[in-house]
Amino acid sequence: MTQKAPVTLSTVEQPLLEKPHIANHYIRACIGGALRLGHNSDELLDAAQIPLHWIDRPERLITEQQTTRLVKTVWRATDDEFMGLAPEPCASGIFALMCEFCLHSETLGAMLKQSARFYRTVYNGLDIEFVEGCEEAKQQVFFRLHLHDGRYDSDHLLQEFLLLMWQRFNCWLVDQQIPFLTSQFSYPEPSHVEEYRAMFPGELSFDQATSGFSLHAKYLHLPIVRTETELQCFLQEAPAFILHRPSQDESLRAKIRQMLSRYDYADMPSLDQISQQLHMTPRSIGRKLKDEGTAFSKIRESLRREYAIKLLTTEHLSIADVSERTGFSETAAFCRAFKRWTGRPPSAWRQGRGSL
Repeated sequence: MTQKAPVTLSTVEQPLLEKPHIANHYIRACIGGALRLGHNSDELLDAAQIPLHWIDRPERLITEQQTTRLVKTVWRATDDEFMGLAPEPCASGIFALMCEFCLHSETLGAMLKQSARFYRTVYNGLDIEFVEGCEEAKQQVFFRLHLHDGRYDSDHLLQEFLLLMWQRFNCWLVDQQIPFLTSQFSYPEPSHVEEYRAMFPGELSFDQATSGFSLHAKYLHLPIVRTETELQCFLQEAPAFILHRPSQDESLRAKIRQMLSRYDYADMPSLDQISQQLHMTPRSIGRKLKDEGTAFSKIRESLRREYAIKLLTTEHLSIADVSERTGFSETAAFCRAFKRWTGRPPSAWRQGRGSL
């Protein structure tokens, strides 16, 4: 099959924000490990183009470009992808090797399992494992990503960065914003918790036994759509994409999409149930959605359509499998719906895509 052309600005890729909006806390947090190893703060900040007198000045916010330069500077100075914040260094290039190792996974679920296996093999300082849902939460899966020894990560920067790196990389691989259900941390709520609310989607949970994040099991079936060429571009820009905060869509449509994304496609809540969660009347929701150019039924249907199209790019899934995973009780009903969405039945759509 012909590889697609590299995507410059996709669903999950946007330019770095030039406006300063990142807390000053991250200046000292980024260089803490390097200082412990004997590096000079003035040299590090000068290389990152951050004025030296900005340290510990809460009113001096920094930009995504400055943060990216500072992280790269510390990486180079320490020759450690963990920035001197763990007892044992993580050699430069390990993350890139993991990406290359996992790129050929067929689905997001396979990639998560492979990435955990990779890091367990090459680095002993991480407790990393893909955990299937228990009976009480069988529709959820948990990805444990926890530092064994966080004594040098007093500001929790490395733990934050690891979770953020996996979440953003997952979204990039499937070219879709995944609505992670929870991000949990093995330490108390930090003073800069507002930064967490901007970085991590879904519920935040502190003082937990381990760190990690959870997502709905249906997203494990999403196919990996990136190419080797795109991966090289991604790695060259790292950590810019990981540090970038996607713009927030404050519309009611976006809020309802986020809420519906937490459920199985065969078990999505009704408008009445959503209205109770939002403390709005169904009529008010309908009126506001109409003003935004959509409707509740259209939002539900668009989620199923987008998911079905993603799954059809996985050649090893039958149309019957895609039908079942998108919540249809009969394959014929799915085929009729898909033709209504795209103008072609799923088999013809798949053949047409393969010939591109």
